[in-house]
Amino acid sequence: MMNRVVIVGRMTRDPELRRTGNGTAVTSFTLALNRNYNSADGQQADFIPVVVWNKAAENVAQYCSKGSLVGVDGRLRSRSYDNAQGQRVFVVEVQADSVQFLETKASRERYQQNHENAVPQNNFYGGNQNSQSPKTQNQNNDFYDMKTVDLESDFNDSVNTFNIMEDDIQF
Repeated sequence: MMNRVVIVGRMTRDPELRRTGNGTAVTSFTLALNRNYNSADGQQADFIPVVVWNKAAENVAQYCSKGSLVGVDGRLRSRSYDNAQGQRVFVVEVQADSVQFLETKASRERYQQNHENAVPQNNFYGGNQNSQSPKTQNQNNDFYDMKTVDLESDFNDSVNTFNIMEDDIQF
């Protein structure tokens, strides 16, 4: 039998850290996973409950918040309990073995702050800004936008060329 789940999504709320009776840390959160289609009711995402234990639970609670992008590797777990009204409630959730922080709140804020205050610098190739075309003059060097490439000035035929044959390409 195999029970493996790998998902990537954004947290829909801040993670909730709790402790069991013997002091073990447990954190729960919900991930929103975008669908590649709209369901009949118009829903565009699935909302998956996730539970993580021990030191990983403490790290998730400390470094992640609503909107954080995380990758979860774990397994599905089903359980049931009786709610306050005496009704039996069945729950299916992901029990995380590991949680990868792909974008935390702090990193998102740093990115936004750095790009609000960005000053144009040298282009990707390290050239002088005065020699750049007007299209590429406002680039900064931490991201090279392929839409602004000036093919005539950035590339020429004297550079290395390669003869690619059909048997060189693997599908």
